[in-house]
Amino acid sequence: MATITPSIGSAYSRIVSYGVDRGVNVVTNDEIAEPINSSDEWIQQRTGIITRRRATAEETVVDLAERAAKQAIERSGLDPQEIGAVIMSTVTYFAQTPSAAAIVADRVGANPAAAFDISAACAGYTYGIAQADALVRSGAAKYVLVIGAEKMSDFIDPTDRSISFLLGDGAGAVIVGPSDTPGIGPTVWGSDGSRAEAISQTHEWSELRKNPEVGWPTLRQDGPSVFKWASFKMAPVALEAIEAAGLTPDDIDVFVPHQANMRIIDQLIKQIKLPESVVVGRDIADTGNTSAASIPLATDRLLQEGQAKSGDICLQIGFGAGLVYAAQVVVLP
Repeated sequence: MATITPSIGSAYSRIVSYGVDRGVNVVTNDEIAEPINSSDEWIQQRTGIITRRRATAEETVVDLAERAAKQAIERSGLDPQEIGAVIMSTVTYFAQTPSAAAIVADRVGANPAAAFDISAACAGYTYGIAQADALVRSGAAKYVLVIGAEKMSDFIDPTDRSISFLLGDGAGAVIVGPSDTPGIGPTVWGSDGSRAEAISQTHEWSELRKNPEVGWPTLRQDGPSVFKWASFKMAPVALEAIEAAGLTPDDIDVFVPHQANMRIIDQLIKQIKLPESVVVGRDIADTGNTSAASIPLATDRLLQEGQAKSGDICLQIGFGAGLVYAAQVVVLP
């Protein structure tokens, strides 16, 4: 009887390079405080955000993704034709089909790479890393382009006090490829759909067909509930990811959590009991919460500013609407 030959890839995978693109407009707290009856002081105290970056009205989330992807490819030194798969994580792409990933793959010259989108909100990038790692090690693709891209400003209600003032626009991309040594640790991930209403749209798109007067859907969150969940429930996930990688918190050089809120970041550091020497991504202060883009944006910034360096052991964790989460330890390129 004939047998199927299994696909065999690299023993290990690693992140080869990063690429980023931030919204070109700098939006201060003063510019958005009045509609939510707030102030620069209140926003900084509650979130740690001083400014956020937002794209122009004419730009699309695909435009942001394309620029980040091209930079990651250029820095990798690869020919785009070497990319075997493109994964794009986003919740702000308007078309149900075709996928944003397929369009980006074409724009960057990666055709005929496999291409698909992920809808995992603020955990989307870490979900993408998990899938890229599996694709490379299985042999399904030698190099994978993973993009987290969001234009959150398309879903903002300027009068909303729950989440809109947090949000920014941007894209972060990485190339994941084969490695002789472990460069991406096991992913610890999951979801809790019973709490789906904690972060959600005001209504489904279908409501616009039934009643146009309901208006454009925007985002809302139950702030206290989300803060408590992220601050205390995600620390055990992060610790499990560290243990799965065969490490301890003392082995971590860099910590890049989803840039949701500075207070959440500080609480996670305490809960995980990371050493004071650990470099922490705090890109939220002037970029805002960019959902799936936030981790690669924050990581690239640490590398470009020299706060983190090649070979550092980095713990990354994404968490958000769903509720969904994913964490893994990676070696920085």
